[in-house]
Amino acid sequence: MLTMSVCRAFSDKAPFELRRPAELQVPFLFNSPHSGRCYPRAFLDMSCLDAREIRLSEDRYVDCLFDDVTVLGAAFMVADFPRAYLDVNREAFELDATMFSDSLPDFIPANPTMRVQAGLGCIPRIVAPDKPIYAEKIPVHEALGRVFSIYQPYHVQLRHKMENMKSRFGYAVLVDCHSMPGQLRYYRGEEQPDIILGDMYGRSCGRVLTRYATMLLEAQGYRVAHNQPYAGGYITAHYGRPLSGYHALQIELNRNLYLNPQSLELTAGFDVLKRNMACFAQALVAIPESSILPESREAAE
Repeated sequence: MLTMSVCRAFSDKAPFELRRPAELQVPFLFNSPHSGRCYPRAFLDMSCLDAREIRLSEDRYVDCLFDDVTVLGAAFMVADFPRAYLDVNREAFELDATMFSDSLPDFIPANPTMRVQAGLGCIPRIVAPDKPIYAEKIPVHEALGRVFSIYQPYHVQLRHKMENMKSRFGYAVLVDCHSMPGQLRYYRGEEQPDIILGDMYGRSCGRVLTRYATMLLEAQGYRVAHNQPYAGGYITAHYGRPLSGYHALQIELNRNLYLNPQSLELTAGFDVLKRNMACFAQALVAIPESSILPESREAAE
């Protein structure tokens, strides 16, 4: 299994990868934006966190759980940069002005969102509560450099792939893959879900597709919840327009299914979950197109 790596900079290596099957056979794009494990040395030098703490916001090994999807004829987008460095599941300029040693440009909104206030903007301030990333304020050009050189190309690639699939197949599906803490305050005791599917309360994905995904996961024995507390982030909201033939569904996997909650190292559950996600993906991409083509209003209602 791949572990954390340290790279010089993303100027001398690709910050993300679009893994293509030998032949694209289905209009499905799986995406893992938070599982990157390559930490630039200059970034680590700015941080006040140790090697374990800096990784707390990773969706650790989610890319490995879904890496069989290309065998099914689907595409797979994988970030190599870590979420602590740049979060592409936010607006491009969702930035916290208090993080920087100089002023933000005038074109960046002055009113911070709730995510920014929580420290979880496009350039995150924290990896977890009471875990600030930086030892001191950083220059604005550092943040803008990441947005222009990585964030924007990432979304250009996502958008082009979705548009190309829609043009070829008549619809396109984005499955945004994430992991979540083992214990959520929103749920009590044994009510803790194994998986949460987020479709922005039906706005980002046709309900037939969400129901079908739920059925497949429940048939595997998983406890599945919907939208609470993860309805979807920027990617789900931005790319999901089911009435226009674009569907975006977020899947959050409980880390306790495959990681030790203390050490965050893999357990025997990883192989089980990986096999199950391969079976889930195989069945998901085989959904009849008549169920989700934009002409079918039932797909979106």
